[in-house]
Amino acid sequence: MKTAQQWFDEYAISHQNKTNITIHFICVPAIFFSVIGLLMSIPTTLLENTFGLYNPLIENWATVVIAFVLIFYLRLGFWYFINMLLVSLLSIIGNYWLSGFGNLAIISFVIFVVAWIGQFYGHKEEGKKPSFIKDLQFLLIGPLWVLKKIGK
Repeated sequence: MKTAQQWFDEYAISHQNKTNITIHFICVPAIFFSVIGLLMSIPTTLLENTFGLYNPLIENWATVVIAFVLIFYLRLGFWYFINMLLVSLLSIIGNYWLSGFGNLAIISFVIFVVAWIGQFYGHKEEGKKPSFIKDLQFLLIGPLWVLKKIGK
């Protein structure tokens, strides 16, 4: 498996243009957030049917997917795991709050589409294809790359 720095170095190759980088700072977190919202929109009733309990912050498909995704980040390093765990938890809480304003699936879908349009525009400005076309794992590197850049 590649090290985190190897992933970042390879990701940075197609992210040099200032416009593209700025767009990524907005759109990558928006895509991450919207995917969690879309996953939270999938109905689940396992705990409710089994124990008569239901907690939408815990029992949703986003938590299941995030658990597996966090393994990827843990393999890159403990602090990457912690950072993405916090981002994931904030995204779940944020989506739960957002669901009070309307249909979470529709809201998340709109955010998802608009953010991807922004991403592709940024790469058009960059003049290079998105990294995930080469390797889908770059879809998981993008949010971490943004966090790392913001942290500097």
